[in-house]
Amino acid sequence: MMMFKVRLGAFVLIICGLMPGAIVGAAAAFVGVNIGMDMVKRPSATDVVALLKAQQINHVRLFYADAALLRALSHTGIKVVVGVTNGEVEMFARTPSKAARWVNDMVAAPIAASTNITAIAVGNALLTTLPSAAGRLVPAMRHLHKALVSANLSDAVKISTPQSTDIMSAQFPPSAASFNSSRGSAVVREVLEFLESTGSFFMLNAYTYHSYVDSRGVFPIEYALLQPVSEAQRISDPNTGLLYETMLDSLVDATYYAMSALGFRNISVVVAETGWPWNGGVEEPYATVSNAETYNHNLILRVSNGSGTPSRRELPLNAYIYELYNEDGMPGPASARSWGIFFSDGKAVYPLNLSGAGSEGGGSGVNSAAGYCVAKLGVANTDLVKGINWACGEGNTNCSAIRPDGRCYGHTLRSRASYVYNEYYQIMRFCGGSCDFSGTAAITFTPPRYGQCNFTKILNSSASICPPPGSSDPTVPFAEATRIHYPDGNCIIVILLALTFLQFLV
Repeated sequence: MMMFKVRLGAFVLIICGLMPGAIVGAAAAFVGVNIGMDMVKRPSATDVVALLKAQQINHVRLFYADAALLRALSHTGIKVVVGVTNGEVEMFARTPSKAARWVNDMVAAPIAASTNITAIAVGNALLTTLPSAAGRLVPAMRHLHKALVSANLSDAVKISTPQSTDIMSAQFPPSAASFNSSRGSAVVREVLEFLESTGSFFMLNAYTYHSYVDSRGVFPIEYALLQPVSEAQRISDPNTGLLYETMLDSLVDATYYAMSALGFRNISVVVAETGWPWNGGVEEPYATVSNAETYNHNLILRVSNGSGTPSRRELPLNAYIYELYNEDGMPGPASARSWGIFFSDGKAVYPLNLSGAGSEGGGSGVNSAAGYCVAKLGVANTDLVKGINWACGEGNTNCSAIRPDGRCYGHTLRSRASYVYNEYYQIMRFCGGSCDFSGTAAITFTPPRYGQCNFTKILNSSASICPPPGSSDPTVPFAEATRIHYPDGNCIIVILLALTFLQFLV
């Protein structure tokens, strides 16, 4: 009987942990890469996978189904999104049997061989680049889904379709965004209905480079490069009052608002393509190595903090960098062939720590190079106090080191906030926590230090280190009031039901 009570108690704790509001951002955010092969000299499939492993890249999107590469990815654990080309969309819409054969050959068979395929990307920006085929898109998606259902793979493999931000008639302010009626808004609604009914996500190609160039100086380049800016430099949405410190956040939120305008509020957005070209012609002055390195570095930092966009803080931002290799066979301006972070021989165009991009699921759920969480520059002291109060109260952080007699009392309030933020993040990133603190925190890969205070960095762990609610002293030197952490309301109901049931066992 005692053993049963202990197990029931453990069950209650597990259920409470799964209740909405118990943790924030349960799934770790990630940065993946796109892989295209429009090159004069293609690397072999084994060379591609070797590079992915060396760079600790755990998420990839293939623009088309490459059988050799899918075989090489088997037993790696790398999560794969397989692409359906725009030409195949029309074929699969007309002929369901061909869609079924493709699913069998390019999805079911590789999965059986231990390739970790998690999604199918149907077409690419089809509604804006091939509008004549718009009516074929959803039928193709339905036929592919039917084939997945027949193969018993519809839960494990989701279907979506990457679309450009050009599908929206207005992108700023985000709250005013809507889907362009001339770009097939009726088809967009059908796409969203499909995504919602199958539990899938919206894939967005979001290029701040193009948005910045098209804006002709309306926005500062720092905003497009995802550079940290002060609160005064953030762009405000006049309708909501939300502040945007990066253009990427603004573009993603515009998509959320556009979907909401059609009545779809429960579909998450994944950034299917984003990046910055490192080279361009004389008419492309912003396509530089420095800007490309800055953008992708900042993208990794932005995603690694685990927070969502200003309007959807609870949904982590996931993104795929465009792209792994330079595709020197691409037509168009010089920049079109210069988006890769590696040359086809595997040499890096510029240094980029891709291992800091995190990994979703398995093990700790966060890459060992997740960095340190520190307070941003230019944040008001009142906001830092709120962050400290939350971390040391509801956040269950051990804050004894920042008391006046502690080794980390430091010189400034920002120093103390940085220490507390990092202590919280190093533990709670394994338990679903993020480095956000209402927009006052950011990730850095440079070890912070002041005085005798050393900042913690936990490389790998598991949920077993997650502290129980109320395990730390909520009082800190700057607390406006002592706070008590109460369980979530749904959790209380579960506890009461369990206790009532136990009475019958006594």
